[in-house]
Amino acid sequence: MTSSGDTYIHGHSDSVLRSHRWRTAANSAAYLLPHLGDGLRLLDVGCGPGTLSVDLARRLGPTGAVVGVDISDPVIAEATAHAEAAHAGNVTFRVGDFRTLDVPAGSFDVVHAHQVLQHLRDPVGALAAMGRLARPGGIVAARDSDYPAFLWTPADPRLDRWRQIYMAVSDRNGTAGDAGRWLLRWALEAGFTDVAYTTSTWTFANPGDRAWWGGLWAERVVASSLAGQAEEYGIATRDELEEVAAGWRDWAAAPDSTFVAVHGEIITRVGPPWE
Repeated sequence: MTSSGDTYIHGHSDSVLRSHRWRTAANSAAYLLPHLGDGLRLLDVGCGPGTLSVDLARRLGPTGAVVGVDISDPVIAEATAHAEAAHAGNVTFRVGDFRTLDVPAGSFDVVHAHQVLQHLRDPVGALAAMGRLARPGGIVAARDSDYPAFLWTPADPRLDRWRQIYMAVSDRNGTAGDAGRWLLRWALEAGFTDVAYTTSTWTFANPGDRAWWGGLWAERVVASSLAGQAEEYGIATRDELEEVAAGWRDWAAAPDSTFVAVHGEIITRVGPPWE
């Protein structure tokens, strides 16, 4: 739990970080790329192991810079090592909560958050904090999943149960597993007036993608913070979680299976200086 009372549903097990390491600018921030250019300064909120941060930095040229911030010391250590291995000299990482980051207001041209607001108890306040960190005329960008909108084939009651468990844990934590659909409303409530809302998807339908995605979730559902919280809250038993994991493995093995993860996205321009 963070100082703001947020409980991260996934935690930082390897099954979680493997999915975070897969994220790139192309598959996770395509909506933002037309707004990036040489020399911009970008804050990557909840940067995780840094693959997305480093890829975004490549779009900013040698005079641009990315600062990634995350609450996990080990994750930031991994992100720093990744940037060094990638020879990304324009990326730095910091441990901390972006809402209390000790930098002046208006320090960044772009403040970006990928899959972060869905894990916060006060997403409106979080967007307002992001706005204070962006310069006047700068950009606040966010992309979040919408779990109830996820689609898959073939039908399987074990995957239905997976989503029920996930949403129940998210609700218990006071967060929004359906965050993707609310980003526009949250941005308006945070005081932004110039907001563009779009959607995009991740699609897993070929054998390699199915094996990777299904394997991740089969592991997560029994060996991550999600599993621990589901049991602690009395939402699911260990036997139920094992059954759900088997459902994911069967889904991954089916030759006709597909999975579509739906996301909402916002791009908003910051108005006059924040008070």
